[in-house]
Amino acid sequence: MKRLCTICARGGSKGVVGKNFRPLLGKPLIAHSIEQARASGLFELIAVSSDSDEILAVAKANGVDILIKRPEELATDTAAKLPVIQHCVAEVEKQTGIRFNTLVDLDATSPLRLPEDIIGAVKLLEDRGVSNVITGMPARRSPYFNLVEVGVDDVARLSKPPQGLVVRRQDAPPCYDMNASVYVWQHDALFTNATIFNADTRLYEMPEERSIDIDSELDFKFVEFLFKSKKDI
Repeated sequence: MKRLCTICARGGSKGVVGKNFRPLLGKPLIAHSIEQARASGLFELIAVSSDSDEILAVAKANGVDILIKRPEELATDTAAKLPVIQHCVAEVEKQTGIRFNTLVDLDATSPLRLPEDIIGAVKLLEDRGVSNVITGMPARRSPYFNLVEVGVDDVARLSKPPQGLVVRRQDAPPCYDMNASVYVWQHDALFTNATIFNADTRLYEMPEERSIDIDSELDFKFVEFLFKSKKDI
């Protein structure tokens, strides 16, 4: 079983400028994901894909095995993530001549995950023999109870009306927020499907305190607070 970890980090962040190499408790943000990948003990290789020479230099300094320069068309604000991962994997396989069975992508902006989360998501994929695994946390809002949409008639309605009366969120069917922390694919599924949702997609549940995806200055400050809180325990 050969496994590859990819970390795809664009240089042109607008919500938090330079966030992927911005220091978080004394080390660049992306370094946390690199260390978690290495600590999991799962991977033959760890690769970083970026359009930014600065991010690639930081990745190299932190021991990444392969650096992939991302083409401009995959580094825009509107570029989807799946083609970026596909490009990175294809380039690594072309350079190394290795065909990987299991492919894992870690989002550099989700530094609160643990190596155990990576291990658990990979185990779920490989034990079940499914196409792919995503990660998420229990949703704060339920489409069956307190998540609403406003229609063209300006009327507010539940996003997903339940079959019967639901008077407590706890009584609604379980729902999850994707946290973009860990994505796992079986090789062929990554390259043959145009979406992350397949007929057999599974979800690996993570707690909220490990599920924050940094997309704003407030997110960054909150992650710093949680890291410091863990160190103080």
